[in-house]
Amino acid sequence: MEDQAEKLREIMRQKSEGDQSHSIGASHSRREKSKPRIITVTSGKGGVGKTNIALNMALAYARLGKKVVVMDADLGLANVNVILRMTPRYNLYHVIRKQKTMKEIITETDYGISIVAGASGFSKIANLSEEERLYFIEELEILSIADIIIIDTSAGVSNNVLDFIAAADDAVIITTPEPTAITDAYGIIKIIATEYDDLNLGLQLVVNRVKGAGDAKKVADRMITIAGQFLNLKVDYLGFIYEDPIVSQAVLRQKPFLAEDPRSKASICIQHIVGKLEKTEGRKTGGLSSMFKRLFGRTH
Repeated sequence: MEDQAEKLREIMRQKSEGDQSHSIGASHSRREKSKPRIITVTSGKGGVGKTNIALNMALAYARLGKKVVVMDADLGLANVNVILRMTPRYNLYHVIRKQKTMKEIITETDYGISIVAGASGFSKIANLSEEERLYFIEELEILSIADIIIIDTSAGVSNNVLDFIAAADDAVIITTPEPTAITDAYGIIKIIATEYDDLNLGLQLVVNRVKGAGDAKKVADRMITIAGQFLNLKVDYLGFIYEDPIVSQAVLRQKPFLAEDPRSKASICIQHIVGKLEKTEGRKTGGLSSMFKRLFGRTH
């Protein structure tokens, strides 16, 4: 495993010293830049708005002048492209099988962000040979051109979800005020605390579909207190998103709500959340190379 890790590091070093002129789906001038910030967006259960929030966070970052890639890492219900009314022909599976390059599967959108379709791609990673893994990692390195990489995980607590959380600079957990959503969100926090007791990972909590700021704060305070007392894990309150009819309207139109109405209550909330994230540095994980090492180096 150490030999493999060393090979991965060598690939990353060579790529960073090599040609920096390629871009996300287009030409890009050579420049010296820092590692992309990796933000994992996850939830304890489905139906809480995770994917919608991940996409609209990406739009909010793009409005700040950031180059953003959204990677759909949902194994069974990949739906980033559905919300955007897009049907990418190729996804990560085609890269894994060397049928397409990463540059060929990255899809530009009309909203100033790029997406990488997930489908069943990551479910095959555990079965790859070392040669296939090294090729896949080399292809994924093109994403380092981005300023922000937002990873939309599956809902729940699969090994892949945990690995993406552990590898991220920021891990954002989405919940709603519903008791089942709160219970499941706490469940994923508890498993993170159990699996990664030495990770020193600060989690970010977002409460979605709230009627008022006070309701959101009650939910957040409760979860933060319990996580601190019983799990010895720090959870930060990143913000909330109002229950807003513009969200369901935008979903029906297959359009991000920030693009549908930038002045809506939900849009203002998502911009506030991204603004708050921008004021924090996030955990320093080593960027893409660290994420790849964790994804390929962990034994399940």
